[in-house]
Amino acid sequence: MLIAGIDEAGRGPVFGPMVLAVASIEKAHEEKLLEFGVKDSKLLTAKQRESQLPEIKKLVNEFLTVKILPQEIDSLRNWKSLNEIEAMRIGALLNGLKEKPEIVFIDAPDIKAENFAKRIKKYIDFKTILRSEHKADVNYPIVSAASIIAKIERDAAIAELSKSIGEDIGSGYPHDPVTISFLKEWVHKNNALPDFARKSWQTSQDCLDKKFQKKLLEC
Repeated sequence: MLIAGIDEAGRGPVFGPMVLAVASIEKAHEEKLLEFGVKDSKLLTAKQRESQLPEIKKLVNEFLTVKILPQEIDSLRNWKSLNEIEAMRIGALLNGLKEKPEIVFIDAPDIKAENFAKRIKKYIDFKTILRSEHKADVNYPIVSAASIIAKIERDAAIAELSKSIGEDIGSGYPHDPVTISFLKEWVHKNNALPDFARKSWQTSQDCLDKKFQKKLLEC
């Protein structure tokens, strides 16, 4: 039986893309992922993730990723929720698989996990069983593998952004002091958000509001 796992990296950051990944494997081989330490990417160090990636690629039948860039997220959020945007792109990923899985395990962002499966179902063009669960990235090795693939690609995108501007932008998450410091300094210098910021995020809007409120007080 062919199964697949889906997870994302970068759902909450103010900088950079959200990356979605799907990986498929024969159910009989899934336990082999555990033999070299595969687990939810958040429970691994960057070095561990990198060392596991070649083994994952050799073991899985197929994997695909997609980046949802900040501009696309901002545009689509005018008329769809982030959960719906994610479901749309997951549907496209599944449709792109050469061999369709019989069961797909998905780490669910919806409060009611089963609702996320209903969202995805609208966007796929083949019959399969969708099992959307909270903590699927912990409970299913194939979802853990997808989470590692997504996380590595997301981290590479952030590293490339830092390299391109010649400055460390941190992880891109609002809780990262390096990211917030960079964002505040950028807005102070440029009176605008960087292109790689999600402008619809509250963190971005708060930073802009504080900048222009300060300018008004100085007038």
